Amino acid sequence: MDVMGDRTTLFETGRIEQPSPREEPRDETAEAADEAAEELRRRLAAEAGDVEAMSVLGAMLLRRGDLAGAEPHLRAATAAGDRAAANNLGVLLFQRGYPEEAAGWWRIAAVAGSAPAAHALGRHHRERGDEPAAEYWLRQSAEQDHALGAYALADLLEHRGDAAGAERWMRAAAERGHREAAYRLARALDRKAARETGGTGLPFLEEAEQWYRQAAARGHRRAALHLGAILEKRGELKEAGRWYLMSAKDGEARAACALGFLLRDAGDTENAAVWWLRAAQDGDGNAANALGALHAERGETQTAERWYRAAMDAGDVNGAYNLGLLCAEQGRTVPAEQWYRRAAYAGHREAANALAILLLTSGDEKGAEPWFSKAAEAGSVDAAFNLGILHAGRKEEAAALRWYERAAGAGHTEAALQVGMARLRDGDGGEAERFLRCAAGGGSAEAAYRLAAVLDARRPPEPAHELGEPLNRRSECEEWYERAALQGHRRAQVRVGMLAAARGDVVEAARWYREAAEAGSRNGAFNLGLLLAREGSEPEAAVWWARAADAGHGRAALRLALVYARRGELAEGQCWADRAAALGPAAVTERAIRLRDALREELSA
Repeated sequence: MDVMGDRTTLFETGRIEQPSPREEPRDETAEAADEAAEELRRRLAAEAGDVEAMSVLGAMLLRRGDLAGAEPHLRAATAAGDRAAANNLGVLLFQRGYPEEAAGWWRIAAVAGSAPAAHALGRHHRERGDEPAAEYWLRQSAEQDHALGAYALADLLEHRGDAAGAERWMRAAAERGHREAAYRLARALDRKAARETGGTGLPFLEEAEQWYRQAAARGHRRAALHLGAILEKRGELKEAGRWYLMSAKDGEARAACALGFLLRDAGDTENAAVWWLRAAQDGDGNAANALGALHAERGETQTAERWYRAAMDAGDVNGAYNLGLLCAEQGRTVPAEQWYRRAAYAGHREAANALAILLLTSGDEKGAEPWFSKAAEAGSVDAAFNLGILHAGRKEEAAALRWYERAAGAGHTEAALQVGMARLRDGDGGEAERFLRCAAGGGSAEAAYRLAAVLDARRPPEPAHELGEPLNRRSECEEWYERAALQGHRRAQVRVGMLAAARGDVVEAARWYREAAEAGSRNGAFNLGLLLAREGSEPEAAVWWARAADAGHGRAALRLALVYARRGELAEGQCWADRAAALGPAAVTERAIRLRDALREELSA
């Protein structure tokens, strides 16, 4: 039991003035002299029989730790009916190891109306397991606006499961300046907001922030940590950093770690490492992992491994997972598997997924599948997608689709693409479009191309302009084709080129055809050749047709056969005609055979 109760009594009675935190610091020697003078004045008054002086003098000596000197003054004042003295006498006896006798004096003071004594008596009963008596006296204290009593009552009611009563008295204590009550009230509001859905929890979050701020302003380091997290999430990084710094300086390892991440994101890795080191040395596993990653990026693998081990020793399972990653990057598959297993058995879903991939690449598909399943069931989106691939490889299309849908539902881009393609095969254009939009929006060039193709197939013919010219406006499908093209999708680049050519924009069409052709698209090379030939650049066109024909484009080979035939190079033309006949398709093969036979007759004539 501390002496907060009697200090509160003295402050409440006005017998000792509480200094304002805004006052300028006074000279310690002068303060000591003033205190000595006050003590002498009180002592003289006490010796003259002044009860109030006896009570205050006893409290002064009690605070100083002079129990022997304080006791006679407190007993004398108590005998004269001073309830503050009775409360403080209880504190003195409690400190001396006589809790039952202390409780007797607290009871006397509490019955006389002392809120601090009622609080102390309530705590005494709770420590002894007598909750009904504890609640009675704590309620007496709380109803007299005693902050400590309200807080202790709220704690008791929360322990009993009376959430409404606990919140009421926790709020009362917080409103009277109790910083721990403000913090706990904020935490309760946070939890209440988490249970609400549809934005109804926002008022709770806003109120929680206010109480975190009040507790943090009073020096509560965990409140400062939570306040910093709220501000960081909102993007107010400068203020978040100030609260993290305050909390970290007060010894909160999590705040030091969070401050390190803020500094790293701002590009200050050196100072980030300083705070991570401080947090890691205080046992923060997340900070130890961050240090490990920092050293791994620098190529300092031994130091990285040491910090990952420290994280693991601190109970952070990410340490084992990161050790697995480190070993895998170094080609040390045996220890990588061991570390992955350790993290996976501890419930780390990404470690389970990594372990499954490691086993699969080593040929152990049977051993990999259970780990994929465990990771997916634990919420790993990548594992769900990998299970889809696994089942698709076995031609188990229904099972593969189920896992793809699960991963797509969690936002996995490639999984959404696979579901979209499956819906296209099933003829369900509406569902296909929905999934392809998700995948395309997530950055998949293939999904953007396929979505554009779906929209293109449904696009009605362009209406004619009044003057007979086509309207020059971009449709949605063109926008998706272009988005895919900009991401390097070759078929999309060809299609964008074709659309530009249809609009008469030869320069734009040539640019896209060339990009596709240089990336290896035979259709792009063929179309570029056609464009160049129409523009009178047949020699350059022949170069691109040759590239397309070498890649298996039959029509390009036929074009080359015609070019060489016109030039009179009949043998070369016959060779390309043979190539075109072999490559097809059927219409090309038919024309190529006729041309080849004609060239053969010409050569034999």
